[in-house]
Order: sequence, then C-alpha cells, then structure tokens
Amino acid sequence: MTILSIIGARPQFIKCAPLSRTLRKDHQEILVHTGQHYDQNMSDVFFSDLNIPKPDYNLAIGSASHGEQTGQMLIEIEKVILKEEPDMVLVYGDTNSTIAGALTASKLHIPVAHVEAGLRSFDRTMPEEINRVLTDHVSNLLFCPTETAVKNLKAEGITTGVHNVGDVMMDAVLYNSKIAEEKSTILGDLNLNAGQYLLATVHRPSNTDSRQNLTSIINAFVECGETIVFPVHPRTAKYMKQYGLWEKASANLVLTEPVGYLDMLKLTGSAKKVLTDSGGLQKEAYMLGVPCITLRENTEWVETVEAGWNVLVGAEYGEILESIGGFKGNSTQADIFGDGNASGRICEILDPRS
Repeated sequence: MTILSIIGARPQFIKCAPLSRTLRKDHQEILVHTGQHYDQNMSDVFFSDLNIPKPDYNLAIGSASHGEQTGQMLIEIEKVILKEEPDMVLVYGDTNSTIAGALTASKLHIPVAHVEAGLRSFDRTMPEEINRVLTDHVSNLLFCPTETAVKNLKAEGITTGVHNVGDVMMDAVLYNSKIAEEKSTILGDLNLNAGQYLLATVHRPSNTDSRQNLTSIINAFVECGETIVFPVHPRTAKYMKQYGLWEKASANLVLTEPVGYLDMLKLTGSAKKVLTDSGGLQKEAYMLGVPCITLRENTEWVETVEAGWNVLVGAEYGEILESIGGFKGNSTQADIFGDGNASGRICEILDPRS
C-alpha cells in the first residue's frame, strides 16, 4: 500500500517518527512536509533527533494567516496527491497541515486516516478545535489515543472506522527516553540540577497575542521564587519584546531558544513541575510522571486532569502562583495513553492482509 503522510509542525514530527519507522516495514510511505514549522529549532532538529526520513516533498508554505496558509497548503498538497496517486492519506493531530491534507484527500476520494482522532477541548474559539472536528468528519479511519476520544466521536455520530490504538506519542517517549538520557547535555549546558527547576513553554495566540495574559504569566514566572527554564517560541519572543517583558524575563528566568526533542525530553523528565499551554507537553509531562500546570482554561487531554496530574489555571497570576507553590500531582498513575505500541496497532489495521 502507498501511504502519503502529511506533517508540518513540531508535534507531528514527534508522532510521525515511530509510526513512519513501523509503516515502512510493509508499506511505501511518501512523506510530505508542508513547512508550517520551518525554523531550524522548530523543524530540522526534530528530523535529526528523531531520525525521521528526509521528506519526499517540502512545500515550504511558511507562516501566514490561517486562510492564506491553509489555502496554499490545499493547492500544493493537491498537486502531490494527483501526481503520486496514493492509496491513503495519513494526517496527524490538529494543525492547518492536518485539515488541509484531510480536506484535499477527501475531495479527491482518497481515504483519510487521522492519527490522534477524537480529541475535543469543546472550545470553538481555538483554531485547533475546528481542525480536529472537521478532520474527523472526513476521515475513514480514526485512530484514537484514549477511550475518551472514542466517546467524543460517538457523541458526534462517528462510530465506523474508529479504533482506540493508544497514543503514538507514548511510543516516541518510551523509544527516545533512554536515547535522551545518553545523548542530551542540556542540564549541564544550562547549569541545572534535576528536580530543582520548573520548565515553562508558552505559544498559544490566546496567551501571546494578549498583552494582559502574557504580562500576567511572565509576572507570575518572575515572582514565584523558583528557577524557571523557558524555551521561548519565536512568536512568544516577538510579543514579549513588544510588550516590554523581555528584559524582566531575561533577568529572572533561564531563557533559551526552542530546543530539540531529546533535550526537551530530558528537561521535562528532570523538572519539578511543568507550566505550559501546549497540548503535547501536557501529555509528555504525564507520561514522564511530572505534575503539569496548564496555562489554559480548558484542555483536550482531560484524562490528565481527572488523574490528578494536571491543573488548569488559565493566565491568572494568582492561580499560577498558587499552583506553583501547592500543586503536587497524584501519587499514582494509570496507563491512559496505552503501552507504547500504538504504531504497531495502526499498521495492523492499515494492512489489508491482517
């Protein structure tokens, strides 16, 4: 079977790595990188760290408004699909690359498989939520990471082609944790001791594009009395400088450029707590047994909250400080994201011989 896989952003690179490795044992994979994330620290380093094959196509779309970026992806992905004539198109997650790939394939009557289907934050103001819902409704195979995702789809009338396979990000974490332990020098490079710092990331427009929200978050980071390591997304850096927050943050926080996957795994697993508005990092913190403070009002990973390892604080200064001081996480963990063999299960379902 010829499978055309579409990726474009950091979380998709991580999910693609274990599945691509397994897919290529029995199938031909054509890898398409839309170029949604194109910065060296947001793209190339992940291909290197995760040993992802060089893409067959790099569309180099780059940054733009949602409409322009998605529209350009539709145009370019259609050209690739018409040329390659794949048996199936595989998309990941909830980015503009996801919806563009799914929509293009469905209009060309090519079956669509969605990895990480069924997630819902129930917040339609998030572009990712629109991408998730629309992608699921045009997909033929829906690979869910959790039972909650299966239930979400059922509530929307989607029951055919739905499979709870576990989370491919668990595959990636288990495979790469030992490699990160051996290869990453990030703690020494930043003069950090395991368990003696907090790790923070902020990149969502609801936080970065709001002067009030970003100021509240940075003030809480600066005034909490903890060492905070903060790899700064290019978008966040732009707004921190625009709002006059950069100097204050530089003087009180450990600011770095975005780091590669292996370094990020090491930083996450060695942190006392994680503060983030990222969906993927909420999961990775849970998988690595690190309490997470989520700088959002809602989450698509409700299981981590229900399990007592994640708390939602939004951008509220007081709640952030209170959680930094008091939130500790549960004493036990359930295997809500599977056993690390999601890629194998997906390949079994894709294989017509199985």
